[in-house]
Amino acid sequence: MQDFFIAVGDFFSSLFNDLINFDRWYLDLIDIALVAVILYFAIKFVRETRAAQLVKGIILFLVFYLFAIVFDLTTISFILQYVFQYGLVAIALIFQPEIRRALEKVGRSQISHIFKQPSKDTDSKWRYSIDPICEACYRLSCDKTGALIVIERKTRLGESVERAVVIDSIPSVSLITNIFFTNSPLHDGGLIIRDGRLYAASCFFQPSDKVENISLGSRHRAALGVSEVSDAIVIVVSEETGIISIATDGKLIRNFTKETLKEYLNENLLDFDLDENGNQVQKKQSKIKSVLGRRNAK
Repeated sequence: MQDFFIAVGDFFSSLFNDLINFDRWYLDLIDIALVAVILYFAIKFVRETRAAQLVKGIILFLVFYLFAIVFDLTTISFILQYVFQYGLVAIALIFQPEIRRALEKVGRSQISHIFKQPSKDTDSKWRYSIDPICEACYRLSCDKTGALIVIERKTRLGESVERAVVIDSIPSVSLITNIFFTNSPLHDGGLIIRDGRLYAASCFFQPSDKVENISLGSRHRAALGVSEVSDAIVIVVSEETGIISIATDGKLIRNFTKETLKEYLNENLLDFDLDENGNQVQKKQSKIKSVLGRRNAK
């Protein structure tokens, strides 16, 4: 009988150990999955920037370092060891813009939206400003007057505002069109719209260095540059063709009309819908879909 109880005890002890090992296996699986996701986005980031050449150089140095260790090349090993030790600091300094851009993308990711609290007051300001923006862009397009309008969202563009002319005005069609009028002192540069108000004019932005289409002018390059380093929606009106385009997240979407531009801004700027009585009700789900898909399809 004693052997029976010992056998039963051993059975439950073994079962308990198996459960512990199962939990450990489950955690290891999660750990591997997280590492795989991180590596995927790291490789994607490297491929999209000049850091790709840097990675090739690091791999080449690692090969030389392993070669020196295997064949006991003391001097080469000593030099490469210090190169790796202090090279990380140099890499951080040289690739500071790329590192900053990657961290900003993480901050603008969907995970950060959990902490965003929609504001009805801000929504009302945007709802009031969308119509003047679209009408002004339509008139500028008809007249073939170039324009660059940067609509701020979560990322503030304080560096550009410091060298600009602060307006802080309620949006109106006449004011927007007068800012970009050819003989206006503010027509050079872009217009920043913050929280539904015309905030600053004559703003200058760093142009993108990734533009492959050589036909794009300085306004389109500046628009792409802003969209690469922020979550802004950038509207561009071409002075050559009058085409209305939008740059967002480093991508350029062209051939907007007044109606599709209004629909796009409503989808991306407003967190609330209006019910039958004109009251604001929060959207049931995100509607960032149709306009972008139709524009890309064209």
